[in-house]
Amino acid sequence: MATDVGDDREMREAQRDYLDFLDDDQDQGIYQSKVRDMISENKARLIVNINDLRRRNEARAAKLMNNAFEELLAFQRALKDLVASVDGTYAKQYEEFFIGLEGSFGSKHVSPRTLTSRLLGSMVCVEGIITKCSLVRPKVVRSVHYCPATKKTMERKYTDLTSLDAFPSSAIYPTKDEENNPLETEFGLSIYKDHQTITVQEMPEKAPAGQLPRSVDIILDNDLVDAVKPGDRVQVVGTYRCLPGKKGGFTSGTFRTIMIACHIKQMTKEVSPCFTADDVAKIRNFSQTRSKDVFDQLARSLAPSIHGHEYIKKAILCMLLGGVEKVLENGSRIRGDINILLIGDPSVAKSQLLRYVLHTAPRAIPTTGRGSSGVGLTAAVTTDQETGERRLEAGAMVLADRGVVCIDEFDKMSDMDRTAIHEVMEQGRVTIAKAGIHARLNARCSVLAAANPVYGRYDQYKTPMDNIGLQDSLLSRFDLLFIMLDQMDPEQDREISDHVLRMHRYRDPREQEGAAMALGGTVDVLATDDPDAAVEEHEELQIYEKHNNLLHGSKRKRDKIVSKEFMRKYIHIAKAVTPVLTEEAANHIAEEYSRLRSQEQLGADLARTSPVTARTLETLIRLSTAHAKARMSKAVELQDSEVAVELVQFAYFKKVGVVSAGRRGSQGSEPYSPYDFSEDQEVPESVCACVRVCACVRLYFEMSRLLSCLSSPRLKEFKSSLFAVFQSAHAQSVKMSALMDDINKERQNTFAEAEVRGALARMQDDNQVMVADDIIFLI
Repeated sequence: MATDVGDDREMREAQRDYLDFLDDDQDQGIYQSKVRDMISENKARLIVNINDLRRRNEARAAKLMNNAFEELLAFQRALKDLVASVDGTYAKQYEEFFIGLEGSFGSKHVSPRTLTSRLLGSMVCVEGIITKCSLVRPKVVRSVHYCPATKKTMERKYTDLTSLDAFPSSAIYPTKDEENNPLETEFGLSIYKDHQTITVQEMPEKAPAGQLPRSVDIILDNDLVDAVKPGDRVQVVGTYRCLPGKKGGFTSGTFRTIMIACHIKQMTKEVSPCFTADDVAKIRNFSQTRSKDVFDQLARSLAPSIHGHEYIKKAILCMLLGGVEKVLENGSRIRGDINILLIGDPSVAKSQLLRYVLHTAPRAIPTTGRGSSGVGLTAAVTTDQETGERRLEAGAMVLADRGVVCIDEFDKMSDMDRTAIHEVMEQGRVTIAKAGIHARLNARCSVLAAANPVYGRYDQYKTPMDNIGLQDSLLSRFDLLFIMLDQMDPEQDREISDHVLRMHRYRDPREQEGAAMALGGTVDVLATDDPDAAVEEHEELQIYEKHNNLLHGSKRKRDKIVSKEFMRKYIHIAKAVTPVLTEEAANHIAEEYSRLRSQEQLGADLARTSPVTARTLETLIRLSTAHAKARMSKAVELQDSEVAVELVQFAYFKKVGVVSAGRRGSQGSEPYSPYDFSEDQEVPESVCACVRVCACVRLYFEMSRLLSCLSSPRLKEFKSSLFAVFQSAHAQSVKMSALMDDINKERQNTFAEAEVRGALARMQDDNQVMVADDIIFLI
């Protein structure tokens, strides 16, 4: 009995200390104002900084850290007393009020791996990544029962091991009163609370080498449920306790440990950056002063560690900005998201471009083709382990709603899995009808995919469609498809090597001297939250990165690189602009679309990479809108549509239209483009091979037209003459000029060059000969 009296006296003393701490009118009145804000916002949880409690009452703060259950219960009772003194009617609305803690936890700031038995009963702060979230279910707090015989009502309160009360109550509803009269449960008058279980796992990059990350189960109650989702990096503050395990109906000696959370703080980057008035002024000034080349400036600043790929960087910038989504009156939706596919040889920086987008886009989800299935990308129907019910689990594309999905190794996916994302890429939603569940989930995201050609490397003797090897129904859903070739160009290789070597020689100024700490060492670096430190968000926003000869080169013409933080904030504001299509731009887009369709039908000297369909018209509109957003313009003008057409020409037909004389003079220092077939451009010796390959592709289409003109007897006569030339020469290869001379020697009905090339093309299709660089090889 004496012990119970002592415990009650300690509880009342603790409650008095906490009430004095919260009732701080004589000090600064911080928590008094926080309590009033809590009442005005209709909330029941007050966030308290543990550092403030240490300054006011260090002994009480130490007891709160070591004896969390009793102290936190006294703290919450003190909060209810304070709320009752401020607003008595509000205090009666809630069964209890809650305290959340933040601040510095010292040795009790741990990861799931270092959460050991010495911390049981203590207040701890655990840092990790959420891997699993259960469904939110109600848990009864107080039940009300009515007895028809006596016309009386009775209440019963329920507690378990996840509550702060010391002793759990029975979980059985009463059915009879003391006199064995039946009771009826009044569910409408009973009080329930929300309940959820999450699993927090150790950060993958902080797990020791060769060991699996460890995890801990965390109980969330009341307003903390549904505050986080799988994949979030969080700091969870709560009490650590053990639950007795049952085996065969009896309590065993093994215990299950859990955390009962009182506060959750997200560590992941916020979707919307923090803006100040100065930031907005700088962004507006940047868009106005650099209005002529703001798009090129931002595109050059995308992935500055990657050399070249100017058009691909422009396309990725358009993807980050996006078009304007249209929802028509009949309910149909025209997407504004831009999808891009990169196909090319190994080691052309495809994956690095995807990685940069992951760090720049406000919301980006990475995945790989080999490790992803169709349901993993869209949505899966799973069975809940606790209840056995069927439920939906969102896939990568649903989690990336209003963001970007980066799919690497896209060619490694099976055709069935690739078909699953058709609906997402065009309609922006996922429809599920299986296992008795019919649901429609939003997945309005852009897709940036990277893949290798069918043969591992790009075969220049085959058409682009043969190298890509994907269905037209899937390719038409990609707005832009770029073929990235690893070409041998001594000058370009020298520039790339110089760029890569400078990257490797650069050292960050913050990097310390000496040997680097080994991964998985004894020191576990955890994020600390010091509220007394200056807030870094208010630092001045730098528009350009500071020039460094190792990072940015030592050329006379120094290209200014926009900083990554400025880029993120600029894109976030530019995405909110909704430009309107002008009549001039609309006429230009319509004219260029009809020209693209005619190029598609003629196809004589062009090698297309993807089909030109009606979706191409929407692509031109989306790209024009994205370029207008980059200029912060409210109207899509002619210059926007011209840039869109230039991007589509480069992506669809592997070449850029002829540039006017005035513009060429201003860009005379640009490197030679291997896809520009204009006659007035000087061809360097190093890219002659590339031009010959393109000529072979054009020649292939020309020969296909000549095949129909070559009769069967004429073809048979040519074959016999060709084999005679090979026998007389005693060789496996003959040049085209020598063949023309030998085959027409002493012949009245001579073969024209067009006939010879047509016949060779047909023999090449039959795998009888091979033609390369005007040399005929006998197979």
